[in-house]
Amino acid sequence: MSHEADPVHATLTKAEKAGAHPAELAALRRRLAQLDESRSGLLPGDELEPLDGVSSLDELPEPGTRDVREVLDRLVVVKLNGGLGTSMGLSGPKSLVEVKPGRTFLDVLALQVLGVRERHGTRLPLLLMNSARTQAPSLEALGRHAGLRDAELPPDFLQGREPKLRADDRMPVEWPADPDLEWCPPGHGDLYTALAATGTLDHLLAEGMRWAFVSNSDNLGATVDARIAAWIAAEGVPFVMETVRGTAADRKGGHLARYRGRIVLRETAQVPEGDSSFTDVERWRYYNTNNLWIDLEALRALQAEDPAAPLLPLIVNRKTVDPSEPESPAVIQLETAMGAAVGSIAGARTVQVPRTRFAPVKTTDDLLVVRSDAYELTGDGHLVPTFDGPGPVVTLDRAIYRLLPGFERRFPAGPPSLRRCRALRVDGDVTFGAGVVVEGEVALSGPGEVPDGTLLRDTEA
Repeated sequence: MSHEADPVHATLTKAEKAGAHPAELAALRRRLAQLDESRSGLLPGDELEPLDGVSSLDELPEPGTRDVREVLDRLVVVKLNGGLGTSMGLSGPKSLVEVKPGRTFLDVLALQVLGVRERHGTRLPLLLMNSARTQAPSLEALGRHAGLRDAELPPDFLQGREPKLRADDRMPVEWPADPDLEWCPPGHGDLYTALAATGTLDHLLAEGMRWAFVSNSDNLGATVDARIAAWIAAEGVPFVMETVRGTAADRKGGHLARYRGRIVLRETAQVPEGDSSFTDVERWRYYNTNNLWIDLEALRALQAEDPAAPLLPLIVNRKTVDPSEPESPAVIQLETAMGAAVGSIAGARTVQVPRTRFAPVKTTDDLLVVRSDAYELTGDGHLVPTFDGPGPVVTLDRAIYRLLPGFERRFPAGPPSLRRCRALRVDGDVTFGAGVVVEGEVALSGPGEVPDGTLLRDTEA
């Protein structure tokens, strides 16, 4: 096969010509090799065993004040901030969506970091992993928080990108109508490669940073916990994943299991067709929060031996080159998940944390709950639940409420009270007035309006 017809050579050449760093090329070369493996990226449920023996956050020792300060002075908070919120109909950073009056995701994250700094008297830099399209508006928004910037460290670094591959022949796709659509991010497992390729890892270590706490910018429960920070420092743990016990709401999330004697993280895209085991939250008890703690010196040592480290299983994502055009050519995107490093880094640990540390806002359903009085925002950025029990479960008609502009038109006076709500389901087009209170389990059908001041309690309408 000539180089011109060799998909691997063509893909690597396209990436190299676009300026890919040697570490990025090494990681891409590995993913291309994994794609050729039999049943690439698939983890059948009948070959997995449930995970057990996970320690609880409550079992970790309480650290001393001096220990906490010393660790937090060498900890950097990294937030994944490359998302554009396209699933909500946005074209800008999802992290700039308002979650409380006058407060966006990024505002809350800034309050959280500044609060920890003040409470413990520590340095604690904040670093965003941006995409090219989220970088400028996100940094501008963070710039409004006085004292947040660390003069010796950059405020962000950019995630990488790689060619999309045609599904039929695996050659890099060409799309002259919009060449940007020929490229995709390689999943959030790109974190490790991007830290190295941008020089950020070396910069952090040179500035005395030893550990990183990494989480998604849409998970406002992911705050710095001094017990975990002190524990990983005292025990010399190279990598920690925070996990939660699974519930019905986690059936689409990544779960942990054992596979051939090692821990693996299984995502939806790794489930073989016809395998119904993925949604069994009783069997797969522990679910990934994407809250990770990383020893940066350990990471650099791994990458000194293997520039593509850590070894991450392949996730094959099948789409069309233009997601808005179902008839455009079918492509595959080669991705990895950053949490999957738990299965390849020697000495990696897991810790079970309460659900309050895992409150991601993925849909307008989630957004309604966070905006409501079910959560109160403290001055130091903590979202404190005001409800008892598991909290309200909201299910809004996707055809009406999925996109943010349509969602906000149906709540012109703000969200209803949900602190005493167990479940709210809305089918059809329903607009809510001011001061609406929802209690118990409520189901509504539209079209219709809920008048100002209405109390909805255990009802169907």
